[in-house]
Amino acid sequence: MSARAATCRRVGDVVAVWAAVVGALIGSFLNVVIYRVPLKRSIISPASACGACGARVRAYDNIPVISWLALRGRCRDCGSRISVRYPLVELGGAAFFAAVTLRFLPEISAASTASALGASIVGLAAFLYLAAVSIALALIDLDTHRIPNVIVLPAYIVGLLMLGLAAILGGDYASLLLAGTGCLAMGLAYLVMAVAYPGGMGFGDVKLAGVLGLFLGWLGWAPLAVGASLAFLLGGIFGVVVMLIRRGGRKTAIPFGPWMLAGAWLGIFVGAPLSTGYLSLFGLE
Repeated sequence: MSARAATCRRVGDVVAVWAAVVGALIGSFLNVVIYRVPLKRSIISPASACGACGARVRAYDNIPVISWLALRGRCRDCGSRISVRYPLVELGGAAFFAAVTLRFLPEISAASTASALGASIVGLAAFLYLAAVSIALALIDLDTHRIPNVIVLPAYIVGLLMLGLAAILGGDYASLLLAGTGCLAMGLAYLVMAVAYPGGMGFGDVKLAGVLGLFLGWLGWAPLAVGASLAFLLGGIFGVVVMLIRRGGRKTAIPFGPWMLAGAWLGIFVGAPLSTGYLSLFGLE
């Protein structure tokens, strides 16, 4: 390994660690979002408090993961149990942010001009935003079988603004056009399915599909195709498993949002190589 490559590797490791720290902090905030948004409560005020005794959570008891471990998963004031979901969401945020950063870090390292570097950094920020939104939406959908407008609709605006800025900085308007195409294609496809089969597809899924199509399309046709199709494959496999272990039947309601998100992120991370490998099986690549 050359000295330059070794330096880049060390820098990448440091950046990933910092991304993990930020992700854990974001995960702590997402715990508030996941709990309060379905209740239609403000995510800003009042300050976090124990659900059992109402005691306000002290700042030193609000350190991601560490505070939960130090308190042994119990409220400092009344001793009530604090769900293990809280540190798991924080750990998930840390791992997710680190993984997304490592996914886009090569593009940042390869930037040869200031504008290209700016475009790559803005692009990374856009996908980190999507990562945070994905965690919140997946868990809310699992809890309530709903995808709240207050989270998914602003994602269109934020996604368009950030990807649009990345396109302007990098002069990559083709990717922005493809992002718009992906947004429309996935949104319309899910809308047709929701109208044709109302019991199997909700309009929350339709709104989420447009957001995912926007981000997948930005990366290209292969991530878009893989990310869109894997949602149905993963959801179908899970449905079959549920029926085989007799935990549900053909009419059991299974939230589809988490599978849409899982499929999209697989498309983001490995969509291009998966597409290439699949096409090569038929001699098309």
